[in-house]
Amino acid sequence: MRIAVLDDDPLQLEVIRDTVVGMDHDCHTFTDGRSILRSLRRESYDLLILDWQLPDISGLEVMRWARDNLEGHVPVLFVTNRQTETDIVEGLRAGADDFMVKPVRLAELAARIDALLRRVYQREAGDDFVVDRFRFEPSSARIFDGDFQVPLKQREFDLALFLFQNLGRLLSRKHLLEAVWGVDAELSSRSLDTHISRLRSKLRLMPEHGYRLASIYSVGYRLESVPVGTQTTRPDALPDD
Repeated sequence: MRIAVLDDDPLQLEVIRDTVVGMDHDCHTFTDGRSILRSLRRESYDLLILDWQLPDISGLEVMRWARDNLEGHVPVLFVTNRQTETDIVEGLRAGADDFMVKPVRLAELAARIDALLRRVYQREAGDDFVVDRFRFEPSSARIFDGDFQVPLKQREFDLALFLFQNLGRLLSRKHLLEAVWGVDAELSSRSLDTHISRLRSKLRLMPEHGYRLASIYSVGYRLESVPVGTQTTRPDALPDD
């Protein structure tokens, strides 16, 4: 998962980052509200961990902006010194999903992150994943369009699975690269575009077949379902063994 952390205390930021990375998530850190807002305008994240009190704009304002402008529901966890009942109620009513008071207890932080991600995304690694006519088998890296297996390379399968797991959600280019190729991957934008083009063709991700894999200028891609009349068979696909 891709997680953004906002805190103006470098030591606190490092502690949270080490916890997130130790859980095998990608972590992006910010020390002021304006910098994370600039990132949120062009990047996508699976979870926001926010401090409340910051030198410029508050974490509460950042969350309100996110709720008003981001597609879907990106979970928000406050980690803050604010601890009165009034503060907690205000944060939750404004849209926070969870609230944690400093000093941070690392095991509790990890548990709260896990709980939020499970609650919102509800995925289990290795389980078959079914969307409409598509069935993904992560254990064998196979995908079936109806009864027919679609021949995909491993990276193509991983990218297709991630897109379908996030159906309807705008995903930034960096988010896709980190999720499929890894946080340190060196891959050109054209290589990502080539993989997207292949998936669009191999999986028939076109409006006449019920899906649109759209490029969003300067941001990334969004896979969305669209209504169609009838669907056709796949004469070019591989039959299920």
